[in-house]
This record gives sequence, structure tokens and C-alpha cells, in this order.
Amino acid sequence: MKRTEAKNIGQIINEVLQKEHLDVALDEHRASALWPQIVGDGINRYTIKRYVKDGVMTVHLSSASLANELMLNRGRIIQRINETLGRDIIREIIFK
Repeated sequence: MKRTEAKNIGQIINEVLQKEHLDVALDEHRASALWPQIVGDGINRYTIKRYVKDGVMTVHLSSASLANELMLNRGRIIQRINETLGRDIIREIIFK
């Protein structure tokens, strides 16, 4: 068996996630978890559920007027989520 440089557990986990193409799915989950931090408690109170699939975040809100207002600011929200994640994961947000 060939000897290699020692790696920390974080590097090994990242390599396995990338090899199995699970890194994007994990980042999509992180993006969904970031929603309260990005929009704040006031808006998060009206959030019923949220999920991300294939780069599209879907957010269900209990207020149609809030959904309309967030629609106008979705570009900035996408930018903040992607900046926090450190890479472009979210391409679109749909408010329902």
C-alpha cells in the first residue's frame, strides 16, 4: 500500500462528497437552512415551508403581499444566499 500525506477528516469528507456528487445536494440543503438568517425573523414568521431542488428554491408563504414584495427582491436574496454559501447554488426563487 502506498503511503500518502495525512489528511484531516474534513478534507476526506469533502472528497467523498465531491466524488459521489453529493456536495451540491448538501449545499442546497444549507441554502434552505440559511433562509431565516438571510431574510430575518420578521419574514421567516410568514414562511410555511421551503425547499431547494436543482438550484430552484421554492418558498411557501402565508402572505400573498409579502410573496409579491419578495418577488421584487429575489435577485438580491439569491445573491446573498450564494455569497454566504461561497458558490452559486441557487439560480431561481419561486414564491408561493
